[in-house]
Amino acid sequence: MTYSILTYDRETGIFAAAAATGNLCVGGWVLRGDIESGLVASQGTAPSTFWRDDVLRQMHGGSDAGIAVANVTRTDPGRGHRQIIALDRKGSAMGFTGGESIAFADHICEDGLVVAGNMLTGRSVLDAMISAARNRQATVVNRMLTVLAAADAAGGDTRGLVSAALLILDPHRPPLDLRIDYHNNPLAALKQLCDRAHGFPYHDWLGKVPVLADRSRHP
Repeated sequence: MTYSILTYDRETGIFAAAAATGNLCVGGWVLRGDIESGLVASQGTAPSTFWRDDVLRQMHGGSDAGIAVANVTRTDPGRGHRQIIALDRKGSAMGFTGGESIAFADHICEDGLVVAGNMLTGRSVLDAMISAARNRQATVVNRMLTVLAAADAAGGDTRGLVSAALLILDPHRPPLDLRIDYHNNPLAALKQLCDRAHGFPYHDWLGKVPVLADRSRHP
């Protein structure tokens, strides 16, 4: 049904996330982030937006990803149908995949990196995402787009893709939160939207708004 990735680069302080699915509005349902908290992706057969928001809130309060995910998933009787991954502000990763998730479903956690998916063609999809994410030569935006494309090439969502999303949180730039909610080729549409977001006049305007490194920035 869905695959997603969360990453953190300790050298730059940049968080990056991306997701794609065979259903509508993956960005609105799955991804949330706060540069002072971290990243969360909540998905599954019956995804919980409460899981997503509660984990992010706990990480903002100082909990690490492992504690936040454990606290939120432990008591939910519907957890078997849900999946969540989280990356806290120090880059620690944690994931949970409910036992009743539609196969293939799993997550992989590494330092500063976590991927997850359900209703996939197989584990090779997650392995392809991890491999693509390790390409440090590409820009963070291109790396996330490559991760989504690699997952799709490895089999991806068993139904094909309908929506895709990208979220970049950079201490020196405004958030880049791009979503393709419905498209017959959402990965190509997301790439096209990224290109427009990095062109004139939008990209130039972004240099005038507040960022974490300069909360009072203005024209």
